Parts: sequence; structure tokens; C-alpha cells
Amino acid sequence: MLDNEEYMLDSSPRELTQNPLRKIWMPACRNGHIAQRRVCMTNCPTLIVTVGLPARGKTYISKKLTRYLNWIGVPTKEFNVGQYRRECLKIYKSFEFFRPDNEEGLKIRRQCALAALNDVRQYLSVEGGQVAVFDATNTTRERRSTIVKFAEQNGFKVFFVESVCEDADVIAQNIVQVKLGSPDYIHCNTEEAIEDFMKRIKCYESSYQTLDEVLDRDLSYIKIMDVGRRYLVNRVLDHIQSRIVYYLMNIHITPRSIYLCRHGESDLNTKGRIGGDSGLSARGKEFAKRLGKFIQDQNITDLKVWTSQMKRTIQTAECLNVPYEQWKSLNEIDAGVCEEMMYEEIQEHYPLEFALRDQDKYRYRYPKGESYEDLVQRLEPVMMELERQENVLVICHQAVMRCFLAYFLDKTAEELPYLKCPLHTVLKLTPMAYGCKVESVYLGVDSVNTHRDRPENVNVQRTTDDALQTVPAHF
Repeated sequence: MLDNEEYMLDSSPRELTQNPLRKIWMPACRNGHIAQRRVCMTNCPTLIVTVGLPARGKTYISKKLTRYLNWIGVPTKEFNVGQYRRECLKIYKSFEFFRPDNEEGLKIRRQCALAALNDVRQYLSVEGGQVAVFDATNTTRERRSTIVKFAEQNGFKVFFVESVCEDADVIAQNIVQVKLGSPDYIHCNTEEAIEDFMKRIKCYESSYQTLDEVLDRDLSYIKIMDVGRRYLVNRVLDHIQSRIVYYLMNIHITPRSIYLCRHGESDLNTKGRIGGDSGLSARGKEFAKRLGKFIQDQNITDLKVWTSQMKRTIQTAECLNVPYEQWKSLNEIDAGVCEEMMYEEIQEHYPLEFALRDQDKYRYRYPKGESYEDLVQRLEPVMMELERQENVLVICHQAVMRCFLAYFLDKTAEELPYLKCPLHTVLKLTPMAYGCKVESVYLGVDSVNTHRDRPENVNVQRTTDDALQTVPAHF
């Protein structure tokens, strides 16, 4: 933000200076330094509040939404009130704790909710968070009114996400997959745990007040019915709420697997050159043949195959003998002036750029090229479509594959650019309740290593040896 007092004293336009790392034009401060502005994708902090009976997928939605928003660059944190209750109680005895006539239980639950809201305030007002997800049942209009009042007092916007499900099979499946692994039931057998949890649900049913089109017409919310069969959306007020709605309307819980792999080894890979649009090496062509055999052996139902529009991914897909779809958005990160250069050449010609990239690889933007941050924004529409699909094989590139992995494995922006995605290896991702199972399958064809770790010395004045410390071997 501008310093208003300073601006009023001298309202003449400030000189613009380009940030050397991100290549963004920014006004210089009066002392000559570049003004540092935190990118904010929300016009004011947003509090997302879940609503619904137990075992309706609220925590699944909360975790998935938190992961997505963090991935696209919106600092987001989940606050699960059940976790606060476990930390307070330590030992869970039975559903009796949740009975509406259990005064002690009600008092503890209210204290836990307030403790979580205090942490929400700290995160959004002090720690720089932009979105907080308040994950609890919030089944009464009184509780939701308290949350709205809290948000108004602190200058937060509120968006409710209600999950309504009457499908007994879905509820039972959720209890078995998720709730039985909860710390609440760690010492119970399956039958006892299911019986207790069903009684816990009953404790909430008598006081449950669903979001109502008339009574709650002034609230902003999305109501998800029967895990996405129908939706009701009310009063979407801003950009971030719109993105939340769009995301939640595209996810599903149908069992599926996503296969990720890079193209076969390319001619430029063998020479240690980055980017470019070369074809496959002899070993790359052999990998493509083995990939075709591997996919055939998997016998995957209704598999869709996606590639970039670059020669090496298309050559790889051609060996599958199945239809495939080309996405320009899946093209490799644009290295700008460094395209088709070796790391040794970048260090020789652009030593400052090489050091800046090592200092902050995620946000660093190549001159006339892209950053990983740019790449995530480019890939968001692809990710949204990937969430809508069932079984998909994505034949892509190292930086692109890292972005996908970071999304599914909930990795930070700092971890993302260093995720290992070796050539000639297929990663099978199977989304689970609160995470993702990863299986790595090496198809037995040798290739060069293209992974470069962050060197110890990232200083601009470092020696050439220090700069090239982690460059992988090549021909």
C-alpha cells in the first residue's frame, strides 16, 4: 500500500524500477529502494465456513480447497474445530459428549470453537493470511450468526460451504474410509466405532438448520447436494468466492488414477540444454514404446491422454496407438533468453540471473520468459479439467510435472521447483480421502539426469564452481 502521508506531501508520479528477480515494474521509494508489495488476490480477508452433519465430507472439502488456494498463490489455512476438541479432551469416550443436553460437552465445544476463531483472527489480521477455512458442523443458525458477527467485527468476508447428503451408501463409505482412522476410534473395533459415530450424527440431527433460500438470502454460500449432483449458489460477492464456487463445482469423489510422466529423453536433454523443441533420442523412442506397452497392460477404463504441443511429448504419445489431446498450456516453462542453453552457458553469459534463480526458483522469471509462479497460473485451467476427469495420462515436461505434483501432494512454493521428476518413470497418483497415494514405475530405459538441486552458495558474487556445483552430468 502507498504511504498516504507521503503521497499527499508529494503527489508527483514515482520513478519505476524493475524488480530483478520477478521482472515486475514497481515504484521506487523516496530513498531509492524498490517498494516491496505483497501480491494480494483478495480485496479483504475471507473466512470460509463449512456447514453440515458429520460424515458429509466437510473436512475433505476443507483440505482440498485449502490445497487448491495455496497452489494458486492465495495464502490459506484450515482450522478444524474437531482437532481443537481432541487437544482439549485428549481422550474421547463416546457419542454422549455430543448430546444436546450435555452441558459440559456444549461448554467445551463452544470454547474450542472460540479458540479456533481467535486463531483465525491471528492468521488473517496479523500473519498475512488471505483465506481461513473454519471446518466444523456449524449446523445452527445461532452459531452461524455468531461467526458472521465475528467476521464483521474483524473486517472479514464470510462464505459458507454446506454439504448435504442423504445417500446412505456415501455416508457409510465416508465413515469407513475416514472416521474409523480418526484418533477418536483408535482403540475401538470397527463395529463399535460405526455404531458410536452413527449415534453422534443423531445428536446433531435434531438441531440441524440447513441454509435456507429465504431465511439466509443475505448470506454468501454454496450448497452442495449429494456430493455434486446438485448445487445452490447464493450471493457470490467477489473474485475469490467465484473461484471457490467454480472449483467446488468441478471436483468429484469417483475413484480414479492420474498417470504423470515426462516425454522420452530428447536430443537436447542428452546435451544438457534446457527448453527448446527437439525430438526424441534413441533411448527416448525406446521409452515411448515401453510406455505404450505399460499403458496397454494396465487395462485402464476410458483412459484419456493429454500432451503438450511440443514435439517430444507428441512423439511419445504416438507410440501409444490411442487418441490424444494436445494442450498448449502443458508446454514446458519458457526459459526466455536462456532457451536451448546449457547451465554452464547461462552462468557464463548471465551469472546474475543464474544466482537470482537459485535464490528464489519459484518466483524467479527468466528474461522474456516465465517463472514457476507464472506456470502455475497457466496450468490452472488444465488442473481444473483434470479434477473433472477420471482416468488420465498426462505426458508433459519437468517443470509442468512438478507443478502437478505440488498440487496433489500439497507441497509449498519453496518445495515445488525441486521435486524430482526423472525421465522414463511413470507416477501413478490415486486420490484418497485426505491425500494422494503415489506409485513410481520406472520403465527400465536409461536416460540422462536433468534434476539440479539448489546449490549451497546462492550469492551473486559466488565463483563459477560454486554456481555449477549441482549441475547434472551430460554429453
